[in-house]
Amino acid sequence: MNMAVMGTGRIAGIMADTINGMAAQGMKAPTLYAAASRSADKAAAFARERNFAKAYGSYEEMLNDEKVELVYVATPHSSHYQNVLDCLRHGKHVLCEKAFTVNAAQAREVCGLAEEKGLLLTEAIWTRYMPVRQMVDDIIAAGEIGRPRMLTANLCYDSQKVERIRRPELAGGALLDLGVYPLTFASMVFGDDVEQIDTSAVLMDTGVDLQESITLRYRDGRMASINASVNCMGDRRGVVFGELGYLEVDAVNNATRVTVCTDSNQPDRARVIEVPKQITGYEYEVLSCIRAIEAGRTECPEMPHSETIRMLEWMDELREKWGVHYPCE
Repeated sequence: MNMAVMGTGRIAGIMADTINGMAAQGMKAPTLYAAASRSADKAAAFARERNFAKAYGSYEEMLNDEKVELVYVATPHSSHYQNVLDCLRHGKHVLCEKAFTVNAAQAREVCGLAEEKGLLLTEAIWTRYMPVRQMVDDIIAAGEIGRPRMLTANLCYDSQKVERIRRPELAGGALLDLGVYPLTFASMVFGDDVEQIDTSAVLMDTGVDLQESITLRYRDGRMASINASVNCMGDRRGVVFGELGYLEVDAVNNATRVTVCTDSNQPDRARVIEVPKQITGYEYEVLSCIRAIEAGRTECPEMPHSETIRMLEWMDELREKWGVHYPCE
């Protein structure tokens, strides 16, 4: 399967390294066929460095190549909607980085088009595909911490001076870049039957969100407390509190271990479970795409279209409460 990468920034580089690593380990992997950028020089340099067969100085040129089968969209959030539409209209399967689009309406449109054309379209929010998700589910299902009642999750980096974070025209701010991860953690653990969302945010002078606190209240009384910020550093932890103990994931955006404690008076006796070693962590979403395409599916079971849309509906509601809007909407 020939894969093209749309965009040649840092994340695109990680994906290319992932595919090369998968091939080196004898895993089923797509062929790094084409790298596309709006700059021919950047595309050529990226292709040479990462072992792509071809380089294109425009996205349209790449999409007109009939040998391209799967496109990984690694452009800014604000471009995803149009980029994905273009890929689908050219008959390409698509793996699109998070945030999938800037709002739920855009997501509904592109997901509908993928289903109409019988093409795979899935969101590359890697934590949905990683083995740690099943590990957490299994621990909770086994009743080790009792019935879960509450969770906390945060993701904070001091990245407020980064241009794409500050600019509303690039769909900047903390939520789409970072907040999506703790929200996803809550969704993976507690599901989506949310009764009420309460929130408060501090905005930048550009009008995008600098930092926010979010509380999800579920219909059965469970609660999730979430924080995201581009104004400080956080510990990235996700913690699920149950009737008999608690479960801690060391990083909601790429866990390396899960800790299970059933006696808060003796945390040193907690059970620590290491997450399987990874190439980069992106390999799981790639493998899921391959399986889905081979099976003729239009979505991956780990991140179906309904979940992508639901997450964006939450984020739409949050931004509406804060008064944050993007010019590209």
